[in-house]
Amino acid sequence: MSSTTVEPVARLVGHIAVPGDKSISHRAVLLGALCEDETRIAGFGRSEDTEATIAAVRALGVDVYEFDIDTLRVFGVGLRGLRSPGEPIDCGNAGTLMRLLTGILAGQDGSFELVGDASLSARPMERVAEPLRRMGATVETTDGHAPIRIRGTTLSPIDYELPVASAQVKSAVLLAGVLAQGGETTVVEPVPTRDHTERLLELAGAHVVRRPGSVSVWPAERLSLGELEVPGDFSSAAPFIVAATLVAGSELHVHGVSLNPRRTGLLDVLERMGGRVTVYNRRRIGGEPAGDLEVHHASLVAADVGGDGVATSIDELPLFALAAANAHGDSMLRGAAELRAKETDRLDAVVQGLRSLGAHIRETPDGFRVRGVPTRLRGGAMESRGDHRIAMLAAVAGLASREGVRIDGSEAVSVSFPGFFELLEQLQEA
Repeated sequence: MSSTTVEPVARLVGHIAVPGDKSISHRAVLLGALCEDETRIAGFGRSEDTEATIAAVRALGVDVYEFDIDTLRVFGVGLRGLRSPGEPIDCGNAGTLMRLLTGILAGQDGSFELVGDASLSARPMERVAEPLRRMGATVETTDGHAPIRIRGTTLSPIDYELPVASAQVKSAVLLAGVLAQGGETTVVEPVPTRDHTERLLELAGAHVVRRPGSVSVWPAERLSLGELEVPGDFSSAAPFIVAATLVAGSELHVHGVSLNPRRTGLLDVLERMGGRVTVYNRRRIGGEPAGDLEVHHASLVAADVGGDGVATSIDELPLFALAAANAHGDSMLRGAAELRAKETDRLDAVVQGLRSLGAHIRETPDGFRVRGVPTRLRGGAMESRGDHRIAMLAAVAGLASREGVRIDGSEAVSVSFPGFFELLEQLQEA
């Protein structure tokens, strides 16, 4: 385990671009594997997670050529052309890969086994296995977790209501629906979740109908993505946005970042808290709304987050806790019990970690309460628990602290953002 100390800074100034969106990068490679021709991906978000996706499709018989760090050519084998490697496919720490690939393999010919690291093997997988069984696949979990064993078959379409809001489970069912025989597969959501799978399926030529609260797909004859550009990952931009908001005198520009409204709930929260974030140069990148951001320091006031705001900011809720700790007044997060099923129990990790740095924060069953104090936190040491979001939270806390923060397990950032600390260093102006 490595440690990195992030010292306090006087301000953050500069222009940055963050790596390509991790969620879209996963999906682009997986869908590219199902296409009948070549898919060219620019802006690929390279990380440990997305490299696991490249390795997985290669193991299934797909050729992937890599050019530079962010350009790929994926030579698809068609909708049902994946072949069992005869050995387990290692998904590493990538929950998106494991769940979406389960949906794809349910409609292939053969038997497959998916494994992951200790963290991924502790995450719930029965939630994706259950709807696929309804479609006719044989999917076996290990006491509800990985390893997952799948025997592919001819799938039947279903109507499925998600018991828990999950873009990954929704995506697995939709991908299986594209591979099914017969009619329409519909997924009903309790609250809207990220819709990158639907957008990419549409770009690839699938028949997709989106309604308020549900999305439907029909069996496809072929898919073709052609050329795809991946916008910058909003979740990778978020630590820099919050850091510039908290550190006085900061002025930050983030270029070419995804602004999908189902991903940018943090911007809505910061606006309610008095944040100063301006969106400009709006455009579309790879079928997604995108643009540039200008961020200035702001004095924040308290806010509550719950309901739909949880789904649209799920990966940024740890950063909301830090912003709330530096705001005027009392803030609350509710309805976020799903954070306990991430790479670690993020509610416990956030509360214990920020409390050790001097924050006034208390855990609740499905969130936390924060008594904000508009001064810098003291600082200290914080354990990442192997979770990349917690490691980046600790880094931002260090920038906005009085004494700095030592991050134990700082290497966890490489799961989603290998160059995070280097980019952070470029912005610092003591």
